[in-house]
Amino acid sequence: MVNDFSGDQYNVIARSLSGALGATATIEEATATALAIVTNCDHAGISVVSKGRKIDTVAPTDKTAIRADQLQYDVNDGPCLQSIREQETVYSDDLRVDQRWPRWAAEATTELGIRSTLSLQLFVGPDSMGSLNLYSQSPQAFGTVDRVSALALASHIAVAMTAAKDKDDFESALAHRTVIGQAEGMLMQALQITPPQAFAALVRVSQSKNIKLHVVASEIVGRGVRAELFD
Repeated sequence: MVNDFSGDQYNVIARSLSGALGATATIEEATATALAIVTNCDHAGISVVSKGRKIDTVAPTDKTAIRADQLQYDVNDGPCLQSIREQETVYSDDLRVDQRWPRWAAEATTELGIRSTLSLQLFVGPDSMGSLNLYSQSPQAFGTVDRVSALALASHIAVAMTAAKDKDDFESALAHRTVIGQAEGMLMQALQITPPQAFAALVRVSQSKNIKLHVVASEIVGRGVRAELFD
């Protein structure tokens, strides 16, 4: 995808994000926008550090984004954590040769096929902060123009999230992530499938029935894995 976004188009994005109904909608639109405007961005998510210093991924575009972030939380190291802690943009053009996060990079490349990463810090308020995390399956994926585009998008996201931020809304977003994980586990056990297959099944049901992903997950957690869900 060729990145040809102008300043006026970024203003449109900013208004769109600011107009989203609450923090949950804002961040969901933000990560989808990242895939649309940043060349070679294959996966995106936002890490949010809450007041209690707990860190979670919200509005991931897919299972790979969730796993890439979670691996960093597990080993307590990686580009998104460095971005948050050092308050800086962190870029790696090839994880196979980058020595900054050896444990995470080894897992990210072998398990997920990720080669390039770009993490940009988000200030969401005095009690929480976060990072916009972009991942690519290609080395040297994010050129100078792409990094500028991502930085501009991150700035818009931070402003929109701050404007929309409401404690209950963010707790709702994190609860959505939890219930989706629970539903995935139930599908894996009931159908004897892998985590990516379980996530894909949730997405298919969500799309076919035009129902939000977290609503589908809540239905499964509350009522079990039922055949009529997949009709």
